Amino acid sequence: MRRAACLLARRFVWLLALTLATAPAIAAEPGLGTPSGVAPDASEIELWPGVAPGSGQLASLRESVTERSKDPELRDRYVAGVLRPRLLVFRAPRPNGTGVIIAPGGAYVRTVLDKEGFETARWLAARGVSAFVLLYRLPGEGHAQRADVPLQDAQRAVRLVRGRARDFQLDARRIGVLGFSAGGHVAASVATRFDARVYPALDALDRNSARPDFSILLYPVLSMEESIGHGGSRRALLGEAPGAADIARYSLQNAVTAATPPTLLILTGDDRAVLPENSLRYHAALQRHHVPAELHIFARGGHGFGIRGAQGLPVGNWPELARGWLAASGFWPASP
Repeated sequence: MRRAACLLARRFVWLLALTLATAPAIAAEPGLGTPSGVAPDASEIELWPGVAPGSGQLASLRESVTERSKDPELRDRYVAGVLRPRLLVFRAPRPNGTGVIIAPGGAYVRTVLDKEGFETARWLAARGVSAFVLLYRLPGEGHAQRADVPLQDAQRAVRLVRGRARDFQLDARRIGVLGFSAGGHVAASVATRFDARVYPALDALDRNSARPDFSILLYPVLSMEESIGHGGSRRALLGEAPGAADIARYSLQNAVTAATPPTLLILTGDDRAVLPENSLRYHAALQRHHVPAELHIFARGGHGFGIRGAQGLPVGNWPELARGWLAASGFWPASP
């Protein structure tokens, strides 16, 4: 009797082990990848079909998430050491066909998750716009083609979302980018340099255009010029002593063309971290090339306000301002 019970127990353990070995560790939403570890209400999608371009030598790089908030009810995390760039997908319950790829800021040395990424994504998704938070690689962490690493990830993100628009219930002609601070430089880079060959085509997705259909830039880093640029972002992107050619190339007011997509710029006059002159010069370049653009400068709000930091101020209306601009531009139809 004891032996039979023992054999039955062994068989149960073997069957349990087999089940655990063959079942997926995390349930996946069809076509959307596995749930995210940092945002359980989002799904993760890998950007690249293997190791990202120029990152194969960085096997020792470790991703880390740091919490800055002392309030357990109010998260404020940032990520660094991203070796596996990916999209965190906040799918709209009632999608209206528009998709937005969000590039949070962090001076190109970190990527702010909650304040500029997830909170904005949830606001959009609740109103019919599916949002994709981009966890891009940081240029100062040893990747080859240092200054173009964020652009590689941004181009690939636009191509991936456009190529899989049907999976996400999107209109492939209504896919835009939204960037904050240094993430504004990422978003404006793909808006102006969408056709730059910064990585070799890897699969069918790379046949899609990387041009966003619109861009929304909040308190963006746009210039690398020492007189108006953000020093920390410039050092992280270009190194300690960049040459004049690189400063000119990555100062994005110089990269605007007639093909740059319609753009909305939102910032405050009291921003001492990223001077308003960045956006003024970029807007002037957009006007010279007859690109539809709006520039809104609020008196107060400082830098890095996101959604939560703008509450109670006139700039706190920026999400609705952006929605109105998108609707007027034909990119935000009524949700079904």
